[in-house]
Amino acid sequence: MSDRAKQFMPFSALGGFGELLREKEKIKSEKRELSFEMEKELSDKISLIKKGDIVFLEYFENGEYFSLEGIVTKIDFTFKTLTIVKKELHFEDILEIAIK
Repeated sequence: MSDRAKQFMPFSALGGFGELLREKEKIKSEKRELSFEMEKELSDKISLIKKGDIVFLEYFENGEYFSLEGIVTKIDFTFKTLTIVKKELHFEDILEIAIK
């Protein structure tokens, strides 16, 4: 009886094709260049961040901009990286940041 039921189950000959199309539909954008004043302001904000702070930021990755809010688990001024929970970001990819 169970073999008979399998015959009526949905089948997709192009498995994963829909997801691939949705990925292709995404509009990629160029990374925005910050003015000197904006870079200075961002640098000042980053210098105030400590491990355990809650931050909200916008960052650039793979042709897209994303927003992220979370707890700072690591900040490395030598390698210029900021880790929020498990997401590691380079300072140069951060567009805006706010300490909560």
